[in-house]
Amino acid sequence: MPQVAHAFVAALLVAALPDRQARIEQAIPKIVLATPSTEILEELLSLATARGLPAELVRDSGRTVLTPGTTTCLGLGPAKEQDIDRLTSRLTLY
Repeated sequence: MPQVAHAFVAALLVAALPDRQARIEQAIPKIVLATPSTEILEELLSLATARGLPAELVRDSGRTVLTPGTTTCLGLGPAKEQDIDRLTSRLTLY
């Protein structure tokens, strides 16, 4: 699922990181979780935004088999592990 890479880059770009370049040069963990619905992605985006966590939804551009605008992924972080876990602890690994 290449959309996951888009989600990671999008979240990294919206994050207010004074040390963004240093972060990019580090090995940043990337964990892919599954949700049963896009509604959960929307809810997670809302919760993350309310808590000040960097988050960005990815919507398909129409170059795949999906309808243009279909929500496919949520990029979340970089952030402290415990902050992300509070939002995602009920999700399963993809």
